[in-house]
Amino acid sequence: MRYPEDQFNAGHIPADLLGQLPPGTDPARVVIVRAAPRNYTGPILLALTITGGIALIVLMIAVTLHVFAAATVAVLSATGGVGLTLKRSSHRSK
Repeated sequence: MRYPEDQFNAGHIPADLLGQLPPGTDPARVVIVRAAPRNYTGPILLALTITGGIALIVLMIAVTLHVFAAATVAVLSATGGVGLTLKRSSHRSK
């Protein structure tokens, strides 16, 4: 066996643990409890959800500011306060 945990996976009790058992203990009836391996799915999904939520909030702020600016220009130009013109230069070839 290459790694120490391979003995546990195969159901064998390593010799150093056999020496720690009290006298008269049947090694066949000993159960070794190990912690489950760490699962990274939860933290990864949490990080992706937080990142997506922040991106959505930034997008909503940008859309809100855009609509607010367009509405402000429309109201002010309708009341005669501000006019917005876009000038495009046209080059005509003869």
